[in-house]
Amino acid sequence: MKIEIWSDVACPWCYIGKRRFEAALADFPHRDSVEVQWRSYQLDPSLPEHYDGTELDYLSTRKGMAPQQVTQMFEHVAAQAKGEGLDYRFDKVVVANSFTAHRLIHLAAAHGQQDAAKERLLSDHFEHGKDIGSQEYLTALGKDLGLDAAEVAELFSTDKYADDVRFDFEEARALGISGVPFFVIDRKFGLSGAQPSETFTAALDQAWQETHPLVLVNAADGETCGPDGCAV
Repeated sequence: MKIEIWSDVACPWCYIGKRRFEAALADFPHRDSVEVQWRSYQLDPSLPEHYDGTELDYLSTRKGMAPQQVTQMFEHVAAQAKGEGLDYRFDKVVVANSFTAHRLIHLAAAHGQQDAAKERLLSDHFEHGKDIGSQEYLTALGKDLGLDAAEVAELFSTDKYADDVRFDFEEARALGISGVPFFVIDRKFGLSGAQPSETFTAALDQAWQETHPLVLVNAADGETCGPDGCAV
């Protein structure tokens, strides 16, 4: 069973959704038969590589949200994150374009480190105030992930993996995805948003039963018991 997850590393609900999905997957009896693929998505492709201002400034000026509304949103999201064991620090978030970070995730995927890259980027962005658009930071992250330094350097001197990231964007549009996180199971089932773990569990069970239906063998043979008693 394949699960594709469209998300942005600059999306606070995407990290919360990741944790809730992981909790459901950990309890899924067929988890070893599940392939998870992270797909790229950008909430704001027009962002410069570096934005001079806080997250509050960005949302209130570029998105036109009232500062008080933004503050209340931060408090609500941080409380939800805390419930999943995450420590959001919106006051320390560095606003940056996530395109190159998505390219790094694709590079990491080629070396079996996709989930580790996604986890670090989300945590470093929302919990540790790292600049996910910084060449210095992304280079250090690549080193931490055990990626070849020359391949990481290519991200800043070439367009490597840029087409892969854009293809993810196009796939999202083709599937009608307009917000993230968005979870697609076997291209048959879709879940939008950071759903409760119970919802993910129900979706995993339903999708598995759909692709692995129970087949009765010699169903007409053999004695059985039912609501009205047993066969004589």
